[in-house]
Parts: sequence; structure tokens; C-alpha cells
Amino acid sequence: MSTSTRGGAVAAEWTKLSSVPSTWWTALAGLLLMAASAGQLAIYAANDNTNDDPADDRGIVTVGSVLIDSVELTQYVVLALGLLAITAEFTSGTIRTTLQCTPSRGRVLLAKAAVAGAVTFALGLLLGGVGALVARPVLGEWGSAPLAGTIGDIVAVAAYLALIGVLALGLGAALRNAVLTITVLLATLMIVPLSLQEPDIDVLNRIADVFPGVAGAHFLAGDTEPYPSLVGLLLLAGWAGAALLLGRAALRRRDA
Repeated sequence: MSTSTRGGAVAAEWTKLSSVPSTWWTALAGLLLMAASAGQLAIYAANDNTNDDPADDRGIVTVGSVLIDSVELTQYVVLALGLLAITAEFTSGTIRTTLQCTPSRGRVLLAKAAVAGAVTFALGLLLGGVGALVARPVLGEWGSAPLAGTIGDIVAVAAYLALIGVLALGLGAALRNAVLTITVLLATLMIVPLSLQEPDIDVLNRIADVFPGVAGAHFLAGDTEPYPSLVGLLLLAGWAGAALLLGRAALRRRDA
């Protein structure tokens, strides 16, 4: 049956993603990892204030800052959702059926991006909520959770995770291999920018600042330097868009 309409393509992608057990197991793994990370970081923050070394006292920290720090590890589970939304189809060969039902490569990829972005955004909201519920009581008197600020941080985390999920999807469409895609993602999000920042040379730091992981970190932290947080969000969105264009070009150039 043809799913050539935009709505039909999106519905088909949602059906595929939601019917695969690995989607739900991955989401569960993300929730457990977020809870563990937020709890551990909250323990560290409280311990820093109560140990015998006054040099490491951090004072009162916000729950939102704990959530943002927890994303550094939890994001890789979300990346897996994004890339598996397409690399699993290349591995199993079901991509042929997908492209027969929706011949437009661009429409297929946009439908996958819409579903992956929506799912990872919703998962991000849930992850943020779970992280906040775990971190707040662990922080105790050393924690602060202003309602507006905490909700804003949870939404920011969800937006960040949705964009890197789409970034993973686009790269997965271009590279067609889960292991290769996660390797490139690790290099792009962490290894290359850290290598550029290590010498602490201004020009290299400026280059690192435009990489998606660093831009996303500036956005989440609400930084004003080296650019406003909104610019960090736009840079991350630009990377996600570029990855989709790359994936679309690869789908059009090569047979499924």
C-alpha cells in the first residue's frame, strides 16, 4: 500500500518505530541511566559541601544544572534511537519496502526525522522529569528547584536531545551502518572538539565552539560567551539539517 502522502509516511514511520521492541528497551535504558546519573551527580554536589575540604564547596546548586550535566552521558542512548530508526532498515533490507511505498527519498527522510524528533523530544521531557525527581531529594538543603527555571531546563534538554536524535538519523542515512554512525557521532560530538580545545589556543577554541556538542552545551548552560545560547541552539539545528541533507543525497545517489 502506498504511503506517498506526507501524513501517511509519518504514520508509517511511527508504526515502524513504535512496534520495534528495541525502541522501548532503549527508552527504558535512557530512563535508568538518567536516574543513575542525576542521583550520582547530586550525591557529589552534596558531598562537596559537607566534606572536610572547604576548597571544593559548591554551595547551593540548581536541579536544572544536575540535569544538564547528566545529559552528557544519557545523550548516547538517545542517539541510538535516532540512528537505529534508519540503519536497522538497511541491515534488515526493509528499506526497499519503505522506498517502494514512498518513492520520494526526501519525503521518507523527512517523515523519519519528524517521528524521531518528536519521540526524542518527548523522551527528553520524560528524562528531565525523572532526573529532577531523583536529584531534588538527594541534594537536600544543597539543592534549589525554582519551578520556572527547572521546567525551562527540562524543555531545553528535550530540545537538545531531539536535535541530536535528528543529527544521528541524518548521519545514519548517509553512512548506513550503526557502528560507523556512532563512531562518527562520538568524534563529532566529543573527540574532535575536545582535541581542539586541549591546546587552549584561541583560534582552535573558536573552531570547537561551532561543533554540535559544544554548541549544544552552550545552549543548555544559557551561556552568553562566546555567543548567546540561542546561537548555540541554531548551530545545533544547522548541524541536524546538514546531516539530513547529506542523508537525502546519499539515498538519492545509491540504491537501497
